[in-house]
Amino acid sequence: MGKLSILFALFLSAFARIQATAQEFTPEKMSSLNRISGTLGSPNEEWMVYQSSKTDYTQNKSKTITYLVELKTGKSTILAIDGAWNFAWTSDNKLTFLQSNGSEIQLQKLNPSTKEVNTLHQFGVIEVEGITLSSDGKRFATLEPLKIKETIQDKYPDLPQTTGRLETDLMYRHWNQWSTPTVLHLYWYESSTEGKFTKKGDVMQGENFPSVTGPFGGIESICFSKDGQTIYYSTKKMAGKNFAQSTNSEIYAFHTSDKITTTLSSAHKGYDTNPAINFTGKSLAWLSMEKDGFEADKNRIRIMDLASRQEKDLTASLDLSVNDFTWHPSKEIIYFTATVKATKQLYSLDVVSGKILQLTSDRCDYVSFSVMKDRILLERQDMIHPTDIWIFTPKTGLNEQLTHANKEELNGIAEPTVQEKWITTTDGKKMLTWVVFPPNYDPAKKYPTLLYCQGGPQSPVSQYFSYRWNFRLMASQGYIVVAPNRRGLPGFGQEWNDAISKDWGGQAMRDYLTAIDSCVAQIPAINKDKLGAVGASYGGYSVYYLAGIHENRFKAFISHCGLFNLESWYGTTEELFFANWDIGGPYWLPENKELYAKNSPHKLVDKWNTPMLVIHGGKDFRVPESEGMQAFQVLQLKGIPSKYLYFPDEGHWVTKPQNSILWNREFYDWLNTYLK
Repeated sequence: MGKLSILFALFLSAFARIQATAQEFTPEKMSSLNRISGTLGSPNEEWMVYQSSKTDYTQNKSKTITYLVELKTGKSTILAIDGAWNFAWTSDNKLTFLQSNGSEIQLQKLNPSTKEVNTLHQFGVIEVEGITLSSDGKRFATLEPLKIKETIQDKYPDLPQTTGRLETDLMYRHWNQWSTPTVLHLYWYESSTEGKFTKKGDVMQGENFPSVTGPFGGIESICFSKDGQTIYYSTKKMAGKNFAQSTNSEIYAFHTSDKITTTLSSAHKGYDTNPAINFTGKSLAWLSMEKDGFEADKNRIRIMDLASRQEKDLTASLDLSVNDFTWHPSKEIIYFTATVKATKQLYSLDVVSGKILQLTSDRCDYVSFSVMKDRILLERQDMIHPTDIWIFTPKTGLNEQLTHANKEELNGIAEPTVQEKWITTTDGKKMLTWVVFPPNYDPAKKYPTLLYCQGGPQSPVSQYFSYRWNFRLMASQGYIVVAPNRRGLPGFGQEWNDAISKDWGGQAMRDYLTAIDSCVAQIPAINKDKLGAVGASYGGYSVYYLAGIHENRFKAFISHCGLFNLESWYGTTEELFFANWDIGGPYWLPENKELYAKNSPHKLVDKWNTPMLVIHGGKDFRVPESEGMQAFQVLQLKGIPSKYLYFPDEGHWVTKPQNSILWNREFYDWLNTYLK
């Protein structure tokens, strides 16, 4: 072969390697995807607004763009409204939103036809977390911070630079935030004859409770009556230890004319959230749970006739839990989503007849939706594809894709395939298990395989596209992924969902081992000598527990924010209602001694012998960092290969762009070291 031929061959080889690398789905590629959210359709079905954020991990930040789409033509326009959030359509098909210019917040109104923006109200330096308007546009309500207790500096003004905290009650920290002297309170504004808005007052004047149940509750917990005279809201009016040990939130009605508040949901002892008024103004619906302290109880849709105060459970006959719901704008129909058989589907509920219909049955998750007159906008994703917007017509069942947000980013990248398997468990039940195969899968080859352990513990292994626990990315790195919907996961009836409480180390662990053993037996391509197990939260707990009972099945473990020692965890976690319900309550009670002995992974460390990567966040107050530190210390003292990846500025999740890239790089470096 001549020199030129040799050089050309080397060039082709190098080019092929470059092309192969360019076409691989990597953590960096995943980080760069467009992430769609906030889809809303106008009442006249002419317009759609949504936002798309894109991360630049090299700059450790992301940028959000707002798109306005003309539905008839599909024409898309980027709106020049940086710093905008809290979008809503008015009855006259105008778009309202909050916008910050860095120094103050404004309520804006945009004409979609002309793109002209008018300022409805300037809040000045007031912080506004959210806003909702009455249907006639004459009133709006806001969430704004209110100081309810003194600070250390208030008590000791000569110590302005002290960083000390003084706590006198629970909960002093929540998920990833320490408590502050302020809480969000609900205020209402009314317009004058000149069209200017004036703040009229605090809905919870004199009450030192938040107006919404944080940290996840927001403006969706508030709505106006049809005439705008009444504000309905949901919150948990408790403080301290009571707040930490209860889920008993209520639906309240505040009457602006006499400033009297009435409670509408006192008959129910669990979460009551997200009130929504129907188009006639005569009925109020909300989400409701029965059991106090059980955050994963069945979520029902309740409806109340506001004149008679008679109420009804509209989903009593449905053995599924509702995710969210929306009224039809002009009919007695409620649309909602629920998890069913490890997917999230859209349903309709005829309020008059009580008839419930499942409208979609695709292998995907419909994570959000916006109801218009005749059609519904759906945000859809699955394990392989990130979120795009679809438009569904209930009358015909037609479901069409509107956006292809990542067509260019994913062009030419081979996709994994997903298979649904039903496995018989040790107690004779059928368990749905997702098996994800690598791109260009060859059944004649042998592949390392991961058992994915889900968190929650009552969170479904549905068709979600996660930007951390991403099944497409795992498979694209050359792994077969086994993801069982083990005991405790919703979507298979309430009995299956409830079975895990107080039995964390029992049947769910047997379900995991059954899933991996069955797949090894049924899929010859799985290399049984190259198995790993990974998971976060309860999934991290599962990894710790499996490390003590797996009998050398696995060659590598990764536990993120896992619960290691249930006694120390009970003494440091925040929402105690969760611990009380799911693991039985305080460890010092004699009746709980056996539960802790049976279910705590730290009791099994004498059997640990497998390499493990432990990951934890310093601001994780649900599962505090000491849980990961204890596990890592055991691994080191026992001489087991181990690493501790610590993020001092992250909570239960890893959200900062470069932290996410680091997480993924270390994740796959660990797996590749021991499984490839």
